[in-house]
Amino acid sequence: MKPVRLISAAALSLLFGIATPAPAHQEKQQEKAKPAQQQQQAKPERQQQAQAPRQQHQQQQQAQAPRQQHQQQQQAQAPRQQHQQQQANGRQQQQDNSRRQQQQARTQQQQPRQLQARSSHPPQRTQQAVDRQRSQPALRLSSRGSGRIPDGRFRSHFGREHEFHMGNPVLVGGYSRFQYNGFWFGFVEPWPDGWYYTDDVYIDYVDDGYYMYNPYYPGSRFSISVVI
Repeated sequence: MKPVRLISAAALSLLFGIATPAPAHQEKQQEKAKPAQQQQQAKPERQQQAQAPRQQHQQQQQAQAPRQQHQQQQQAQAPRQQHQQQQANGRQQQQDNSRRQQQQARTQQQQPRQLQARSSHPPQRTQQAVDRQRSQPALRLSSRGSGRIPDGRFRSHFGREHEFHMGNPVLVGGYSRFQYNGFWFGFVEPWPDGWYYTDDVYIDYVDDGYYMYNPYYPGSRFSISVVI
């Protein structure tokens, strides 16, 4: 019985000796396989990381596309809108010019009728007004001066559209004077016959000089000067 036991023990030792190295060999193969698997797993991640900027750029382009299209449409429409605005401005200017010309034509038509009515119907003078006018001393004339009224001031307060009552002249420095709108005036020519100091008069600049006009006597005028 001893030889059998020894054989059995030897057989078992051989079996265990052959079987034990198997797990170590498998572990080495598994360890070698791990880096390959890790590399294969890492490849999709690197590909995703590499594609991320490109995808982001594409998304930005897609987001900017509607804005760029809107800007292009606005740029394309700008010349047309500018042309339409110019046409509208031109039509408005033509209408304004037409209205202005019509107003000027009506004014020019009315002025002769007004002047004719005034000249054909001179103002009624009361006896008191006649006596007052006759009691006034003769004007003391002065030479034509070089004083000028600024253009803006003249357009605003002088000319045919700005009539006024002069009133009685006063003596200033030995000469007859009257004041209107902040300016003093002297008389270069005598006061016309038939005019009264209470009449409506106006001052205009004609033939390089200032003249006084009376709407009741069209065509009649006399020279005055601006006293500085």
